[in-house]
Amino acid sequence: MRGLASLRRQATGGLETLGGPGVVFRRRLRALSQTAVSREMEGSRAGGEVEQAASEAKERQRADSAEEGGPREDLEEQRKRLCLDFASISNRGAAAAERYLAENGWDMQKALNSYFDPSPEQDLDEMPHPVPATGAPVELTDHSTTSTVAAAVVEAAGICPQDDSTFSLITWNIDGLDSNNLQERARGVCSYLALYSPDVVFLQEVIPVYLSYLQKRAVSYTIIPGNTDGYFTAIMVKKSRVKVLKHETTIFPTTCMMRNLLAVYVNISGNDLCLMTSHLESTKDHSKERLKQLKLVLAKMAEVPESSSVIFGGDTNLRDKEVAKIGGLPNKVLDIWEFLGKPEHCRYTWDTSQNSNLNARYKCKSRFDRLFFRGATAGGQIIPQSLDLIGLEKLDCGRFPSDHWGLFCNFDVIL
Repeated sequence: MRGLASLRRQATGGLETLGGPGVVFRRRLRALSQTAVSREMEGSRAGGEVEQAASEAKERQRADSAEEGGPREDLEEQRKRLCLDFASISNRGAAAAERYLAENGWDMQKALNSYFDPSPEQDLDEMPHPVPATGAPVELTDHSTTSTVAAAVVEAAGICPQDDSTFSLITWNIDGLDSNNLQERARGVCSYLALYSPDVVFLQEVIPVYLSYLQKRAVSYTIIPGNTDGYFTAIMVKKSRVKVLKHETTIFPTTCMMRNLLAVYVNISGNDLCLMTSHLESTKDHSKERLKQLKLVLAKMAEVPESSSVIFGGDTNLRDKEVAKIGGLPNKVLDIWEFLGKPEHCRYTWDTSQNSNLNARYKCKSRFDRLFFRGATAGGQIIPQSLDLIGLEKLDCGRFPSDHWGLFCNFDVIL
């Protein structure tokens, strides 16, 4: 593995393009809002537009039939026309259009309502939450959706399309346990995913209904949950870029908060990689258990063959003095934030002085969300290049997507 000082010099060179908290996102968000963000958030205001669009689609069908003056179109042609109309209205691909229409008896109005306004069974504000039947990887089938939103953002915001020489990752505690404004906050998270189009996403505090929502919306990702009960973690990987090899879950034996370690083994651009996420035990009172869990995470990282790189990320709830208590991280494991020179703009990921979701009377700043990295000793090198906070903008409901900021990390791949 290349010397850490050399890698650090190479990596920190990319930091000069980063602004303070929110600068990068605000610039991109303005461009996004001018082009396509309404596609992601349209469910909150689309009622009248949906009805008008559906009415126009039905009127076109009647007009076409009248012009023909002959027998009614056969079933196949009718459904093809419905799919085209749905795709045009919703800006989704043909496969998604067919799925929504088929689920709603080929009724355009019902299908559009299902898309823009999830039914009570899928509504994130409804309780009790439905639980998915299996914890197996979710294979979503709409490969035709290339995301006009993401394409528009790339063009408007100047985000360079990724190639095999880079990949990107987001880790974010999305606070699914907070039921207030949950649906709008979930839409906000999806807007960030469309904006940044990361290859890999680590999520914590996912709940079953949030998972169902992501499965329906994030059709270009395979989603692997760490559990399906209560609240849990999940790893999302972009189908077009990441090949999933296997995955496993390790339960923390003495947790009292349902915590575990989710590991997904993948290949990206010919590089073997182990992706790990966890939500370590919360609160100051559970420091001893949290450190036991950290030691287990580090042991699992060490078990991964040295021919593979390892990235661990998540809501660690760690305090710096706790890491020091166990002697720091192993020599081969880097804290990416420290490796990149401890950039101040992305130091604090849980900041009640800036994030008002908790309405906390106290003001606290903590670096709870962290990324650890162990490089491969042979083959291609993966090098962290930049780190930024996301989720810094309030939504229309007046709240942030989560009480945590997310971390967005770019990596260089040297083949």
